[in-house]
Amino acid sequence: MHSCSSSISPEKTCLLLIESTESTMHDTSLSTDRASANNDSIVNGPRNEDEVKMSIDEAMDAIGTGRFQNHILWAAGSCFMADSMEIMILSFLSPILQSEWNLTITQTATVTSVVFAGAMMGTLVLGPMSDKFGRMPIFILSGTIICIFGFGTAFTNEYVAFLLTRFMVGFGVGGLTVPFDTLAEFLPTETRGKYLIYIEYFWTLGSLGVTTFAFFTIEFGRSWRLFVLLCSIPCLVSVILGLIYVPESPRWLLSKGKHDKALHILRTAATTNGKDADLIFPHRNIKLHAEKDESTFRDLLRPRWRKLTLLLWFLWGAFAFTYYGTIMTVMRIFKKNNDYAFNYSAIFFSGFAEIVGTVVLVLLIDRIGRVRILVGSLVCGGIFVLLLCMTSMDNYPWVAIMFAFLARLSEMMLSCILWLCTAELLTTEIRTTGHSAANAVARIGGFISPYIVSDNSSLLLVGIFMLCVHLLGAYVASNLPETKGTHLGEVPFHDEHENENLHKKEIEVPIYEII
Repeated sequence: MHSCSSSISPEKTCLLLIESTESTMHDTSLSTDRASANNDSIVNGPRNEDEVKMSIDEAMDAIGTGRFQNHILWAAGSCFMADSMEIMILSFLSPILQSEWNLTITQTATVTSVVFAGAMMGTLVLGPMSDKFGRMPIFILSGTIICIFGFGTAFTNEYVAFLLTRFMVGFGVGGLTVPFDTLAEFLPTETRGKYLIYIEYFWTLGSLGVTTFAFFTIEFGRSWRLFVLLCSIPCLVSVILGLIYVPESPRWLLSKGKHDKALHILRTAATTNGKDADLIFPHRNIKLHAEKDESTFRDLLRPRWRKLTLLLWFLWGAFAFTYYGTIMTVMRIFKKNNDYAFNYSAIFFSGFAEIVGTVVLVLLIDRIGRVRILVGSLVCGGIFVLLLCMTSMDNYPWVAIMFAFLARLSEMMLSCILWLCTAELLTTEIRTTGHSAANAVARIGGFISPYIVSDNSSLLLVGIFMLCVHLLGAYVASNLPETKGTHLGEVPFHDEHENENLHKKEIEVPIYEII
């Protein structure tokens, strides 16, 4: 016995001890599992061996796309149209109020900027509320705020009251990320990209609608109050459609542990789309799972999200500055000497570019990917805005109109793809908080743009500044990961510091295996 034991090396002795310990731990674990299973069967009855686990993405893919998503698209799209109209009307109102109320250039710029200030506050409040209380109630609340104060704007008679009502309209506009994210969370992977682009058609319709309403109410009727009233109607439609057709997001319900409610909504969605709900989601043997974490704005700057958050914040700030700056530049170039006179045909034609841009994006979105389109839109947008600022409307009107068309086409593609990428990159527990924070930063860009593109600045300097912002944005966008073909929120994108920590953990854990 003694000679046998002495022949065993220290390394082998260590290995035997580890194996013995592992065997003991394994046997103990099995005994514990059996005991747990026996207790579970005594309390809850025998476990169903046929229980099927399904992720929320698999559930959405099984439901498919149909009437159910179309209803939500119309409700969310109407909200997008309302947001577009409530912001675009300021391009027409600013010069009119400047003349009617004898406003200074700074006060005139504030007429537009105050909406973005309200929107920034709204995103910081309404976004986290939707993560805490649900998507549907904040959807309705946002639309109601825009509707009430949009109508109220038409009855203001002095500058301060006007700023107050527009601030509250902006506050409601700050909740615009909620209907967009609600639609995103109801879409299967295959059609998500195209559907989230379809909603942008409503934005464009709102933009064209503003020009049409302005032509009939301002050009002929000389009534900016009727103009404001007409532009508030789409938001009322959005609230009504939301109450009728938009249920709570199953992803949000699952993140809060409300499995039965989520399953009920999914079964209803399947039935509405013409699918057999009993076949896809049997009552007793289906178990859905999704993210269950909660988030705050502080979480966005933690290692897991820090780099992505900073990239998105810069892109959203640059996007808002360039998008609204481009529109204000177009309005500045196509405005006539009379306070109520605009070149409506040129403005309408340039606005039609947003429809063309959306169509082009639908054709390209699932072919060449998100990031390439994002970078290309930024580069082209900057070039065309600079060319527009260098072109004389008096000497070369059609050349100016062409550059305005191409600039707005590029800006619309940028808007669409950035909304889509943000929804796809963020997971359920952080989506509306992260989207709202990015949107809040965007409102800072929108707040600044009226002061930069004011009549005090030369068009050439405006064009050069806009080009620089576009190009810097293109460089930042090139660092985003591609989301084409991935499930919602499943793109691996972490801070380098966190990746290093994860890598160290992967190396350190199995040390005994190396021995």
